[in-house]
Amino acid sequence: MLKLPDYIGPMAFGIKMGVVVPGTDLQEMIVSALGKVAGDGLLDDNDVICVTESVVARAQNNYVSVDDIALELRHKLSLNKDSKVGVVFPITSRNRFSLILEGIARAVPAGEVVVQMSFPCDEVGNQIIPLEVMDELDLSKGIIRAEDLNGFACLHPITRVNYLEMYREIIESQGARASIFLSNDPRKIMDFAPDGVIAADIHSRWRTHSILSRETNNCITLQDLCRQGESWSEWGLLGSNMSANKRLKLAPREASSFARQLQEAVLLATGRTVEVLVYGDGAYKDPSTGIYELADPMPVFGMTDGFAYRFREGIKYKYVADICHFEGKTPEETERYLAEKSRESFGFDNILTGGTTPRRVEDVIASLADLVSGSADAGTPVIVVKGILG
Repeated sequence: MLKLPDYIGPMAFGIKMGVVVPGTDLQEMIVSALGKVAGDGLLDDNDVICVTESVVARAQNNYVSVDDIALELRHKLSLNKDSKVGVVFPITSRNRFSLILEGIARAVPAGEVVVQMSFPCDEVGNQIIPLEVMDELDLSKGIIRAEDLNGFACLHPITRVNYLEMYREIIESQGARASIFLSNDPRKIMDFAPDGVIAADIHSRWRTHSILSRETNNCITLQDLCRQGESWSEWGLLGSNMSANKRLKLAPREASSFARQLQEAVLLATGRTVEVLVYGDGAYKDPSTGIYELADPMPVFGMTDGFAYRFREGIKYKYVADICHFEGKTPEETERYLAEKSRESFGFDNILTGGTTPRRVEDVIASLADLVSGSADAGTPVIVVKGILG
């Protein structure tokens, strides 16, 4: 029997499991895997079981097609085949948005799709135009048209894709006309007189929708699409990913219910009281590219009740250690002082926290799980996190 020694602090490790397909009994699969973890002495009370959203949605068979998106969009915005639809602030992503855009264009095959993008990057940090190009342009009108960019290289620094051209090609492949421009003022879309508008951003969608709703009464967000039917998610198209055969995998539906049921099943099978969360993208920024990884609406799609109102906080050990050393305390005295203080609860503004910014503990753990799993590319869609909840 294995057992972690007491000198091991917080840690996370992935659990290798089999392939998950639509209809898989995911709860049984996870409980079986955790039974082995518990049998080896590596599962304790207060551990966190993190399940990547992709396997939950896949087991639910939570997929929609491009045609599904087109039909629902026509209904929601009362569009005809020759209508003009505006799309405001989409992110530049083949995985996240290309099939959504194809569905939008398919809804108006004899009409027009007007895409308004932000600049110089989208809301998650993907570069749309280089800063040096922006410095060369006349921005006095608050708008950059496609023709203004002729002669400039507007390639994504990592993928080397020109998303302006790629999105144009996607729209035109469905028979619709494409108009693409850049502006950070969402109201500029109304200069093109669209019949309906989609606020396509993720984290700022409610602000964008609020601004646009003052200009038109025919505006929706991506969260308003694919919220009902055989396949649906309360997140709509937010958090969806490209899948095979012109389909999108939606975010899992009712993920908190799944988490609570899994928690009960783990307790019954192992005797361990754990917390469970269903995680998506981690909330962190890549320092080399400037890309903010959180293309999902939030890091956690669902969780058990034990996370409520909990923050990742604590005293600043190195700061307190310096104070104790300055006061002449021995290392042993400092350790006793730290052990005593670590059991106390401090307000966010207490000097002993040393300026540590509190974060919701579920966001921290989900980000850690995403880093460990590599978006499940490591074949470990379940992550066990130990030593953070106490």
